Amino acid sequence: MSTSRAPASMQVSPGKGLGFLTLGSSLHNVLGRIKSRPQVYPAIDVAYSPTEPLNEPVILNLPSNGLRLRFDGPDQRLRLIEVLDFSKVPLIYKSQDVVKGSKPSDQPSTSTGPHFRHVYNRLFGPSYPGEYLPPAGDSPYGTYVLSYPGVAFSFPLQDSAWSDNCDFVALLSSSAASPAISMAIFQGPSWTEVRNSLFTAPPQLPRSPALIGKGREAVPDEVEEVRVLGAGRIELVRRSSPSLLIILSETTPQDLIAELGPPDAIYRKNDRRISIHGAPGPVRRNMMSPSPGRGLDMLETDHSSNNSPTDDSDDETTRGTDVDPSSLPAECFLNYFHHGFDAFVSYPTTSGPAFPGSDVTDLAPPIASSQLTVTKFVVHGNVPGSYPFNRHRRSRWQILLDSAGNSLTSETNYDEISRRLKKVWKGSYSSSAEETALQRGMVLNRGWGDSPESSVELLGGWEESAGGKHRSSSTGQDSGRGLGNTELFGFPGLLFEVLKNGAVSSMTIY
Repeated sequence: MSTSRAPASMQVSPGKGLGFLTLGSSLHNVLGRIKSRPQVYPAIDVAYSPTEPLNEPVILNLPSNGLRLRFDGPDQRLRLIEVLDFSKVPLIYKSQDVVKGSKPSDQPSTSTGPHFRHVYNRLFGPSYPGEYLPPAGDSPYGTYVLSYPGVAFSFPLQDSAWSDNCDFVALLSSSAASPAISMAIFQGPSWTEVRNSLFTAPPQLPRSPALIGKGREAVPDEVEEVRVLGAGRIELVRRSSPSLLIILSETTPQDLIAELGPPDAIYRKNDRRISIHGAPGPVRRNMMSPSPGRGLDMLETDHSSNNSPTDDSDDETTRGTDVDPSSLPAECFLNYFHHGFDAFVSYPTTSGPAFPGSDVTDLAPPIASSQLTVTKFVVHGNVPGSYPFNRHRRSRWQILLDSAGNSLTSETNYDEISRRLKKVWKGSYSSSAEETALQRGMVLNRGWGDSPESSVELLGGWEESAGGKHRSSSTGQDSGRGLGNTELFGFPGLLFEVLKNGAVSSMTIY
């Protein structure tokens, strides 16, 4: 018996979305919901820039459904919804079918979309004149883009019939025009006005549709940015609530859960295989560098949920929905997948130092205590092509280096991050040899011990493509996925996991 079913109709909401696809939603949210419905969305194709994955748009194609979704690179939020094949997705607008009364015709597309008369007279009403795009190459058809607030249609139009002084209503109603071949949903008054700022204008709606129309009491506010202030201080800038200040080795799990809600999961890891890289003997307080002179075991480089439990480790992962903060195990991660970060809970320890030149002062060494606190904070980049892609949503961050406002961001290439931080900490090393040793990268393999919850099957290694867009599909065999190797680089209070293209996959603050 076939398990396939006819796709349900999707409601067109100009300027807001299509069905459950809401403009402004995070890539993590959208891709997660689509993957949970394989009968409806059997094929998923992701395209991204292998060299600039955080600056160029990420494109999510759903070929079996006739849809294409475009997300901006830095924030990974849905900016444009395109219907490319009207025959594969039933559309409804205010209880009316978007495609109605279409008949086969001699047109340059096999997809029969809505006729101009239906769009103009029955669906959206009168409109200002649109934009005519001349044909590319030798095609006899140009494209007329008819735009309304938040939605636009593209109609093939015979180029020989077009003139700047024509009556566009009469022309599009004539035999010179064919039914629409695509529809776009966006935020803005018209396609012409917004197309140049489509991926840069601030989205009006939140990353999670669950926050639309909800009060703070119902759903915790989303975090817009993580700001690293130095000396164990982290500021979480929120969408509509006041910022939350986290002080490492002082902020408790109860504090975090009260502000951010319960975690999505709790991850306990007892494996200490990385401890072989620890440095013998005492380490000077002002260095605090984990690469590789200080014990990498202290930083839990196999942090949070990036690696799955294996037979030779003693890991445990549980749902955190009904967590009781008073019963948390010592040394566990609170996984906030929907926020894009994890908090490591343990007994208080000495945090990293303040940045030289900043107005932040170092914290006093913590007093020995049995009170569990947040001692490390892991911010995830959700970089397309990385091993843990779509495990967390992308969380943007900023490192505030000094009181003058100089900073580094989550979109900065690691080469520039390294150059700037080496300059900041230049006077903290006893010799150039020590500086070189402590800043040498360590290779970390993410590929062994595949996690059944990982989304890595959607994307192969970015190294397979030398340029242009890298494409991958969830329906094909992942034959070239490699080992998922990254490199770890450390500075006082910070640890960066870096891909070969220089993008920061995650940052640990300790």
